[in-house]
Amino acid sequence: MPYRYLEDVATADVAFEAWGGTPEEMLVAAADATMNVMVDDIDAIEPRESRRIALASDAADMLLFELLQELIYYKDAERLLLRVRDLRFEEKDGAYRLQAEARGETIDPGRHPLNADVKAVTLHRVAVERTPAGWRAAVILDI
Repeated sequence: MPYRYLEDVATADVAFEAWGGTPEEMLVAAADATMNVMVDDIDAIEPRESRRIALASDAADMLLFELLQELIYYKDAERLLLRVRDLRFEEKDGAYRLQAEARGETIDPGRHPLNADVKAVTLHRVAVERTPAGWRAAVILDI
């Protein structure tokens, strides 16, 4: 599990760090961490439907923010629990882009007991950084 929840950062919200050797691995880990706040067993989410996500930003942290917001949007608007699998990240001339395919299914309370309803990603302390070991993200979710 390339993420961990941070107990001492946000009292009424959920904070986590996600990491990976590449920006793609870090983004997928952050997406899984977000979904895991909502559902105990993210492996129970079957890839029955897919959604394409294409995003661009002038900052890597805002690209992460927008990706996680997309997952929350699909949960709220279409009742879909989605996991990001195929993701391509590109940085060129100070601009960041990603294309991803997210796969999942409609919420089934019998198979997906919900933990917390994530309302949004906060901008407070959202961060993406390149480290000697790879890439790291910090996120706080509003629940």
